[in-house]
Amino acid sequence: MKQRIKDKAQFDFIRYANVWEDAAVLMAGLDPQPGCRLLSIASAGDNTFSLLTANPELVVAVDINPVQLYLTEFKKCAIQSFDYQETLRFLGFKPSMDRWEMYQTFRSELSENAQLYFDFHKTEWVESGIIHVGKFEKYFQLFSKRILPLIHSKKTIQKLLEPKSAAAQAEFFQNHWNTWRWRALFKVFFSSTVMGKLGRDPAFFEEVKIHVASYLLNRSAEHLSDVGAQKNPFLTYILTGGFQSTLPHYLQENHFNTIKNQLHKIQLFEGYAEDAINQYGPFDGMNLSNIFEYMDSDLFVTTAKTITAGMKSKGRIAYWNLMVPRQIGKICDSVSEQSDLMKQLSRIDNGFFYNKVVVDETI
Repeated sequence: MKQRIKDKAQFDFIRYANVWEDAAVLMAGLDPQPGCRLLSIASAGDNTFSLLTANPELVVAVDINPVQLYLTEFKKCAIQSFDYQETLRFLGFKPSMDRWEMYQTFRSELSENAQLYFDFHKTEWVESGIIHVGKFEKYFQLFSKRILPLIHSKKTIQKLLEPKSAAAQAEFFQNHWNTWRWRALFKVFFSSTVMGKLGRDPAFFEEVKIHVASYLLNRSAEHLSDVGAQKNPFLTYILTGGFQSTLPHYLQENHFNTIKNQLHKIQLFEGYAEDAINQYGPFDGMNLSNIFEYMDSDLFVTTAKTITAGMKSKGRIAYWNLMVPRQIGKICDSVSEQSDLMKQLSRIDNGFFYNKVVVDETI
């Protein structure tokens, strides 16, 4: 019997303190309508919160890592308890000296296990803010603090991200950023070996058949030379160690009150998406992150058929291909790929390391 990813990798800590998939692309792909029922891979909770802007009936946030669900619960309570500026300070988007005191105002609203987790890890998240404590975020912080200074000055980084024309952005990347030192150190730091040890998990690369560092270097070149790099929150974090003014979708001020008023519609579920379908399905839409990346081809086929069976007619499934090609529309007759939409969304996706956004619609 093939092992599932939960049997091969550790899931007892915060792996992702932020969601690294573009919520705007997700919303455009799923096109959720008021009153719909949605399933969403929880991860750090961000895109689950973004789905609330559609005024759904229900959003089931599912994850096999209980700690990621604690994190989603933590953020949910923070948004519910604080005003906009307080939320930014508490989570770590802005400096704060009183996170522990703020935490006490909603601690009793958390589940017992979540309380125990955040109490035990107090020192880490109180100091920096919860959005900086994930393994993946620490990996990027190591890059921005230790590796990037060996390549470019703070002035050069600032110039790359500052407003300029598309032509000027491309010129700056080619003539000032894309040096031999950038290419060499990037390929070392973002190799499957280093990333597997410090950023993700070696088990996440078992199905990858391409040269990881070369792929990521080419993807970064496409985006860093594009004018969209100037407002890309993911690039900003990777290059500076913080989001600065490029806030993720769920914490943009125009979405905050809408999300705050809809938080009661989130249902947390520990387990696999297929298990959540049995309890809460069928669904109008699903955000599946890049869960298929970690499955062998046989498990992907089995899982895809179960998932599509849990969808309503004309429902949409959105997910990402990183370095492993997985598309439900190529193996299931019950869905059709939204090819034109996928091309459009992949072009504008801020999650530049992803190869493709996939959107399938049930027939």
